[in-house]
Amino acid sequence: MDVNARNDCLARGEIDRDELWPRIVEFEARPCTFRFSFGLDELPEDPGVILIRGPRQYGKSTWLELALRETIEAYGPGSAYILNGDELTDADDLEGNIVDLIPMFASGAPVRRLFIDEITALPQWEVAVKRLADRGVLRDVLLVTTGSRATDIRRGSERLPGRKGKLARTDYLFCGVAYKDFYTQFHRELGEDTWIAYLLSGGSPVAASEIWQFERIPAYFFEMIRDWVIGEMARSGRSRQFLIALMRTLFVQGGSRTGYLKLARESGLANNTVASGYIEQLSDALAVLPSYQWDHNKDMPQQRKPAKFHFVNLSVALAFAPNRIASVHEFKQLPPAEKGRWVEWLVAQELFRRQAIAGIDDPETIWYWASKEHEIDFVDHARRLYEVKVGGTGPRDFAWFPRTFPDRELVVIGGNEFETQQVKGLTVEQFLLADGLPHPYPGEVDTS
Repeated sequence: MDVNARNDCLARGEIDRDELWPRIVEFEARPCTFRFSFGLDELPEDPGVILIRGPRQYGKSTWLELALRETIEAYGPGSAYILNGDELTDADDLEGNIVDLIPMFASGAPVRRLFIDEITALPQWEVAVKRLADRGVLRDVLLVTTGSRATDIRRGSERLPGRKGKLARTDYLFCGVAYKDFYTQFHRELGEDTWIAYLLSGGSPVAASEIWQFERIPAYFFEMIRDWVIGEMARSGRSRQFLIALMRTLFVQGGSRTGYLKLARESGLANNTVASGYIEQLSDALAVLPSYQWDHNKDMPQQRKPAKFHFVNLSVALAFAPNRIASVHEFKQLPPAEKGRWVEWLVAQELFRRQAIAGIDDPETIWYWASKEHEIDFVDHARRLYEVKVGGTGPRDFAWFPRTFPDRELVVIGGNEFETQQVKGLTVEQFLLADGLPHPYPGEVDTS
């Protein structure tokens, strides 16, 4: 059903037709479904502009269809319509379609919502939105947009100052499945391997369903992720060959401090500026983040010092891994150092997910601390400290910490539990189940 036929049905309130909801039908046909949790639990009734960006295969289009259907059910025919950026030609086409839809809203509708899927498929989409807002066309409309081209939607948002309404929050990052949700559905069958299966899914609902049903992530899923990332880079004129070389270098250097100059040299890039450009675009794609060293005396990052580069989308990491792992068994066969690298990236992904959901202004704020003798893997936006240790650890290993940080706490994420006044040891699963709760982390989580 094309978009015009869909909108005609929405105007009449004829929503009991499967062809209206292709994503929802596919979603509900899966053997398991997950909640979409990214900080937007309920759409506001006020007008404005909401921009949602996130990676492919995480369910943005499905969420949008669900929100559209719920709007019609709650507020009646003619209260919401939809456009698809993939079906429009350019920003002028977008503007014309929006102008044509505005008169279709029911005069007595308590809300007016226009959903635009994959708006970033249109170059300079924000110009069309800006022109419409300046002319007052969107005065009474809540515009809800999604996009997979994170660079475009992020920069486009920055070009709409004062035109996004009076909403308390307008920008959202679409996050992966929460481990609590994954655990609730699969722990009975997967047991102690549940967190490993979650790691391999990368938080994608599609991959989560596949590994639960077939005990491995299929090759087609990784190829979709690779095509998306390579397409994002190629669209800005970057080289597929150098991207793959850079990804290989990130795996070799994983967990260690690396300067941009070394990153460029090891990847065959021209210089550190070129390497920085690749990393910036991978960061905009919500795939890789540079983690800078934190100066705790000045409470600021030291960006001139070598950084760590963390994957915060493990589906991307697995898709580009030199030795791709697709099953729990394959993960268990990895040497301890390699397991540790994957667990460290899992923690980075989870910290980024929590900060994105919380609406932190800069969810990429994930640093590390280091001295001549010691190192702490992660410092989050609230200056909470986290260390990742695969295998058993204990209080004796961190006797230095209270002397260095007398007023702070450290969470050690590894293979066992322990607790002192300032240091708390958690298993990987306990950390994931805590799901962003403040210290002290609970030993048990109710997942009923």
